Amino acid sequence: MELPSYTKQQLALRNGQDKPQIWVAYKGFIYDVTESRLWKNGKHYEHWAGQDLTEELADAPHTDAVFEKFEKVGLLKV
Repeated sequence: MELPSYTKQQLALRNGQDKPQIWVAYKGFIYDVTESRLWKNGKHYEHWAGQDLTEELADAPHTDAVFEKFEKVGLLKV
């Protein structure tokens, strides 16, 4: 199945505030983290949903394997 593409502006709306979905992007993929208790209200520690977290993850205490449990819902247009 081919994933739809979203712009950064479209991703920004999925921040848990403007729309009910809570999405984040990482390495070109967009993940749905809506069901994660760690992303309640669109915030996870100092990170906000609706944006590309690729560069920010370098400082995270976990690896990118954390995204494996979330559904890929799209591709981030560059």
